[in-house]
Amino acid sequence: AIAAGVIMPEMAAIETVSGMGAADLINKLASVSARLVMAVLAIMTLIASVDFIYQRWEHMKKLRMSRQDMKEEYKQTEGDPLIKQRLRQIRMDRARKRMMAEVPKADVVITNPTHFAVALKYDTMVMNAPMVLAKGVDKAAFRIREVAEEHGIPIIENPPLARGLYANVGLEEEIDEEHYRAVAEVINYVWKLRGRKG
Repeated sequence: AIAAGVIMPEMAAIETVSGMGAADLINKLASVSARLVMAVLAIMTLIASVDFIYQRWEHMKKLRMSRQDMKEEYKQTEGDPLIKQRLRQIRMDRARKRMMAEVPKADVVITNPTHFAVALKYDTMVMNAPMVLAKGVDKAAFRIREVAEEHGIPIIENPPLARGLYANVGLEEEIDEEHYRAVAEVINYVWKLRGRKG
């Protein structure tokens, strides 16, 4: 088809080839051959371009599918992000409930007075230093104070101490040395209050 497209326009000239000299004949054949080669190259370039575009499209399609497969595999192996978020929320709620259940066992709750609350327990028989049973900010702090009031746990306002304990001591950890003096004063005060009540 390519050869026909190139040769057909030259048919009239080719029919007169018998009247041409050798040099003219060679020139004519060279011209037709060159055009034929150029046409073939043009068609091959077009085919190669179309093939390249198709291959690229196919590759991108596979990549998209691979990404989707990876997401699906991640969901199957690691769990759906929404489910994981819900489970994390459930764990946090349970941990908060466990923490609040510890507040009635506290000797004192130290507050700042509204934003921070830290519940401390000190059993001289088993502890080297007072331990943080519960701590919270804002809503959690408010709830700790509520539970403390419900169970008659003394609430002491000491903003620097409340903030320091909240920031530096974890749950179920004994307080660090830098807070010994301030906490000792609070605990002694609470014990004296209880002594007067008793």
